[in-house]
Amino acid sequence: MWLKPEEVLLKNALKLWVTQKSSCYFVLQRRRGHGEGGARLSGRLVGALDAVLDSQARVAPFRILLQVPGSQVYASIACGATLEEITRHWDWLEQNLFHTLSVFDNKDDIASFVKGKVKALIAEETSSRLAELEEEPEKFREALVKFTARFNFPEAEKLVTYYSCCCWKGRVPRQGWLYLSINHLCFYSFFLGKELKLVIPWVDVLRLERTSNVFLTDTIRITTQNKERDFSMFLNLDEAFTIMEQLADVTLRRLLDNEAFDLDPDLQEPSQITKRDLEARAQNEFFRASFRLPRREKLREVVDCSLWTPFSRCHTAGRMFASDSYVCFASREDGRCTVVLPLREVVSIEKMEDTSLLPNPIIVSIRSKMAFQFIELRDRESLVASLLARLRQVHSSQPVHYDTCVRDGDEVGAFGVVAVPTSSPTAGPLTYLEKRGHAPGTTGLCQHGIAPVHEGPDVCCHNRFGDLEIMSSHGSEEKNLPLCPESLTPDSRLSREQIKISLWNDHFVEYGRTVCMFRTDKIRKLVAMGIPESLRGRLWLLFSDAVTDLASHPGYYGQLVEESLGRHCLVTEEIERDLHRSLPEHPAFQSETGIAALRRVLTAYAHRNPHIGYCQSMNILTSVLLLYAKEEEAFWLLVAVCERMLPDYFNRRVIGAQVDQSVFEELIREHLPELAGHLNDLSALASVSLSWFLTLFLSIMPLESAVNVVDCFFYDGIKAIFQLGLAVLEANAEALCSSKDDGQALMILSRFLDHIKNEDSPGPSIGSHHAFFDDDDPEPYPVTDIADLIRDAYEKFGDQSVEQIEHLRCKHRIRVLQGHEHSTKQNVLRVVIPEVSIPPEDLEELYDLFKREHLMSCYWEPRGPAVLRHDPSRPYAEQYRIDARQFVHLFQLVSPWTCGAHTEILAERTFRLLDDNMDQLLEFKAFVGCLDTMYNGEMNEKIKLLYRLHIPPALTESDRDSQSPLKNPLLSTSRPLVLGKSNGDTVDYQKQLKQMIRDLAKEKDKTEKELPKMSQREFIQFCKTLYSMFHEDPEENELYQAIATVTTLLLQIGEVGQRSSSSGSCSQECTEELQASAPSPEQDSVFADTGHTAQDSQDFPEAEGDWTVSLEHILASLLTEQSLVNFFEKPLDIKSKLENAKINQYTLKTLEMSHQSQPELKLNGL
Repeated sequence: MWLKPEEVLLKNALKLWVTQKSSCYFVLQRRRGHGEGGARLSGRLVGALDAVLDSQARVAPFRILLQVPGSQVYASIACGATLEEITRHWDWLEQNLFHTLSVFDNKDDIASFVKGKVKALIAEETSSRLAELEEEPEKFREALVKFTARFNFPEAEKLVTYYSCCCWKGRVPRQGWLYLSINHLCFYSFFLGKELKLVIPWVDVLRLERTSNVFLTDTIRITTQNKERDFSMFLNLDEAFTIMEQLADVTLRRLLDNEAFDLDPDLQEPSQITKRDLEARAQNEFFRASFRLPRREKLREVVDCSLWTPFSRCHTAGRMFASDSYVCFASREDGRCTVVLPLREVVSIEKMEDTSLLPNPIIVSIRSKMAFQFIELRDRESLVASLLARLRQVHSSQPVHYDTCVRDGDEVGAFGVVAVPTSSPTAGPLTYLEKRGHAPGTTGLCQHGIAPVHEGPDVCCHNRFGDLEIMSSHGSEEKNLPLCPESLTPDSRLSREQIKISLWNDHFVEYGRTVCMFRTDKIRKLVAMGIPESLRGRLWLLFSDAVTDLASHPGYYGQLVEESLGRHCLVTEEIERDLHRSLPEHPAFQSETGIAALRRVLTAYAHRNPHIGYCQSMNILTSVLLLYAKEEEAFWLLVAVCERMLPDYFNRRVIGAQVDQSVFEELIREHLPELAGHLNDLSALASVSLSWFLTLFLSIMPLESAVNVVDCFFYDGIKAIFQLGLAVLEANAEALCSSKDDGQALMILSRFLDHIKNEDSPGPSIGSHHAFFDDDDPEPYPVTDIADLIRDAYEKFGDQSVEQIEHLRCKHRIRVLQGHEHSTKQNVLRVVIPEVSIPPEDLEELYDLFKREHLMSCYWEPRGPAVLRHDPSRPYAEQYRIDARQFVHLFQLVSPWTCGAHTEILAERTFRLLDDNMDQLLEFKAFVGCLDTMYNGEMNEKIKLLYRLHIPPALTESDRDSQSPLKNPLLSTSRPLVLGKSNGDTVDYQKQLKQMIRDLAKEKDKTEKELPKMSQREFIQFCKTLYSMFHEDPEENELYQAIATVTTLLLQIGEVGQRSSSSGSCSQECTEELQASAPSPEQDSVFADTGHTAQDSQDFPEAEGDWTVSLEHILASLLTEQSLVNFFEKPLDIKSKLENAKINQYTLKTLEMSHQSQPELKLNGL
C-alpha cells in the first residue's frame, strides 16, 4: 500500500528495522523480529512496543523508504503486510522509476518527483469505495491493511471503524486494537511475544451493555454463548458503544429478523456501510422516536438555538432538528418545551435583522397565524437556504390550498383550516357508503355509532376548537361528534367535563391549537387528567401528527377502500372472524353499521401494508379509534400507531412488543427491586403484560378508564405504558409479594385492573374487554381512579427519557432475537433427537455449524438468495436451509467419508439424493439423518446409502466424474473368481456364487421397496468411491486387496445376470465359462491392465442383455471380506470432526471466496 511520504530518521529506524533491499534511491526494510525463527528477545520487545504504542512508523511488517544520497532523513512511501505485497511495490519502482530518476541532476528534484508520483498513486487509491467514505482516509487505509493481514477475511468483509482499547482476561488487561466490521467484532493484541486474536460474529452476541467493575468505572461487555468479554480504556467510549450498538442491531435484524426489518436506504448495501452512516442512523432513530415521526424522515440538521416562548416571555435554550418534512425543537430541559412544525404547515421562513439582543434570528410563520422566532443560530445563511429548498419541495409535491374567505370571528380548526359552523343543526357528513350510494338514508352518526369519512374540502369541521362548546342533552343544537358516547345527562360528571374543556380552551389560547402548538409540562398535566370526550379524537390526531398524513393524502383512504372491497384472502378471513369480538359490549358495534366501518378500516390498512396485513389486537385498537374519530381519521391514527409509535408490534412474532416487555422487566428490577426479588422469574408477568403493550390496556381495563391511558400514549408514546405498568405493579406490590404462585399473581393484577374506574367519564361504565370478574362479585373490592393512577405513574416513574428507552430497546432487541433463535434451535433438536443416535450435545454443535454456514453466505454474498432464504415465518425446521455449495462445505468438514479429491463429488451426489422436493435446498433434519447413517448406521445401512449415491437421482449423466475412461463398454471378466490362500491351495467359489444368487432372489420378495439395479457405469463409480474412501486408512493395503476381490466377484455376478437375461436361463455355457483358468494374484484387480480388454471383448462378444447388479449382490459380496466388514462397522468419533470444523469453517469459506475473486482480478489485469 502506498503511503503519503513522511520523513523518518534512519538513525533511529535502524534499531527497529532491518534492511532487506536497497538501491540508490530506495530502501526496503523488514520489521525487526518479524519472520525470524525462534522467539528472540528483540522480536518480543518490538512486538510489545508495537502493541502498546502502535507507532505510526509501523504500518506493516515491511516498508519502502525514499532516500536522498548524503542525507540522514528518509521518507516512507509504501508498506506491506506480506513480503509478496511489498515486493510488488518494489518491482513497480524498478520498472517505472529506477531508470527515470537518472535523468535528474538535482537531488531535491528527485525527492519532489518521487513524492509527487506516490501522492498521485495514493489519490487514485483513495477514490476507492473503502477509503473515500471515511473521515481520515489515510489512517483508515493503514488500519485496513492491519485488519486484512491479521484476520484474513474476504474482501467483502467491510471494516467500519477501529479503536485502541484493552481486553480484560480475568484481572489482566491486554492492550490492543478493536476492529468493528459489518459482520464481526475483532480484537488483536501482540504483547511480549504472545498474540491474541478474537473474532466474535455479531449474530453470536447475546448481550451488549455498559458495565463497571472493581478496576474500571466504565466498560463495554460483550456476552456470547460461552464467554463474557470486557473492553475498556477507550478514548471515546460513548462513540465506540454507539457504533457497536448500531452494528449489532443492524446485523442481527438484517440476518435474523428480515420478516419485519426495513433497512435505511444508506444501509441497504452492507459493504458500503460506514461509521458516519451508523452515527446518522442512531441520530435518526432518536429524532423519530422523540417526535414520533414517520420512519421515512431523515434528519438533515441539528442546530443549537433558542426559541421565543410567549407563555414564559423569554427565549428557551434547546436544539432545532430539521428533516425532510419537519422542523422540530426540543428544550435542553427535558419536558419544558417541544414544538413540531410540519413544513406543510409552514408559510414562510425569513431572516430577521441581527442585533445584540436577537443574534442570528429567523422567523418561521405557519398557516394558523402563528410565528416562531429562533435565535442564536450558527451558519444561519446555509440553514435558511436548505430549509427553504425543502419547503419548496414539500409544497410542490403536496400543494396546500388556503381558504381566503376567512370571516371575522372564524377560528382555525384542528387541521389548520377554517372551521365554519354548520348551517343545519342536524345535517352531518355522509358515511363512505352513503357517498357511494350503498346505504341511502343513513344519516344519524351518533345514533348508529359510525364515524364519517372526512373527504374533500367541502366538508366542514363540526367540532370547532374556537368556542369548544360541549353538547348538552337539553340543548336545542346538537354537535355532530364522531361516534359520540350515548347522550349525556346533566350531573356532576358533566360539570367536570365542562371544567376540563374550559381548561383546554384557556390552554389553546396561550399555547396554540394546531399540530404546531407548544407542548409543555402543563399540557402533559391536562392529558393526565383525561382529555374531554369532545376533543379526544382531534387531539389524538394532533399529538400523533396523523393530521398531517390525513391532509397530505386526500382521497387516499377512499381509493384503498375501493381497491380492497370484495377481495377474499386469508387476511380478510381473519378480519371477519374478529369483527364481532371488538368491543361487543359497546352499542356502536352491536349493529352492522359500526361493524362495516371497522371492516373497511382494517381491510384498507391490510391493503396498504401487506407486510403487516392484519394482526390480533388491531381490531380492538381500531374500534376504540372509531369511537372518537371519523373513519378516515381512525385509519390514519391506526397508521401512526402501527408504523411509527409501536414499531414491529404488529407482525407474526410481535418482536416489538416482546422487546418492550423485556425493557419493562429491566425497569421493574430498577424501580421495584423488592418485587423483582420476590418474582425471581419476571417472565411470568409476560402472560399478563403482553396485552398491556399490544392493546394499550384497552382489553384489560374498563373502556372509560382505558381511553385515558390512550390519551397519555398519544402524547408521550410508549413511555406512558411503561410508567403506568410500573404504577400498577407498585400498587399491588404487597399482594404480589404475598402470592404463592403465578396463578394467584395473575388474579391479583386482573382483579385490580378490572376495578379501575373513571370518575370523570360522562358516559356509562363499560367493562373491560376480557374482564375476569363480573359486577356481581360477592366480595367487595376497592376501586381505583384512573386519574390518580396516572398521576402516580408520572410522579414516581416519569423520569425515563426517550433516549434511555431507545437504548434499552436496542439492548433488549438483541436478547429477544437471540431468544427466538434459541427457541428455534431447541424445537428443531426436539424433533431430530429421537430419530438419530448422535448425542444431543453433538447435535447442538452440528446445528450451530449448519446455521453458521448459512450466515457466512449472508455475510459475503449480501445480494444472493441466502439472505432471503431465512424466513422466520416458516416452521422451525425450515427456517434455515442450505444450498448445494454450502452442503459441500459442511460435508467436507464433518463427514467421515473423506475421499480426497473425490470428496466434493461425493458431497454433490449426497445433496442430490437428499433433495427430495428438488428445490435445491436442504433442511437440518435431512443433513443430520445422512450423517447419522454414516457415523452410527449398521453396515447394511451404510452400504445402502453408498449404493443410492451411485444410482439416479444422485448420479446423473452430467456428473463431473462420470466421464471416467471406465465409462466405455468395458470390463468383461469372463473368468471365475479364484482366491489364493497362504498354503498355495485354491478354492473355487462357483457353488457359493450360485447359492448366493438363489438366496438373494428369495430375499427380494421380502424387501418392501426394491432399489433399482446398478448399471455397469454406475458400478464403476461405486468402486471408485470405495477405493477413495480407503486412502490413508491404516489397513489401506488389506482393504484394497479385499475390494479388488469383491469387485471381481461382482463383475462375475453381473455377467452371469447379463447372460441369463439374454438366454432366459443360466445355460451350460455360462457354467463352462465360470470354470475357465484362474488369473494370477497380480491380475485379480478390477483395474488390471486394459491391454487385454480388447482381446477379451473379441473372444467373448457382449451379450444382448444389460449388465446389472443389485444392492443385495453388493452387500453379500462385501460380507465375504472381514476387513471390509471391520471398516464399515468400526466406531467413528464425531467430536473430533466437530472441533476441527469449528476451527476450519471460516478458513474454508475464505479460501473459496479468494478463489472466486481470482478470475476477476485476472480479468481486471487484462
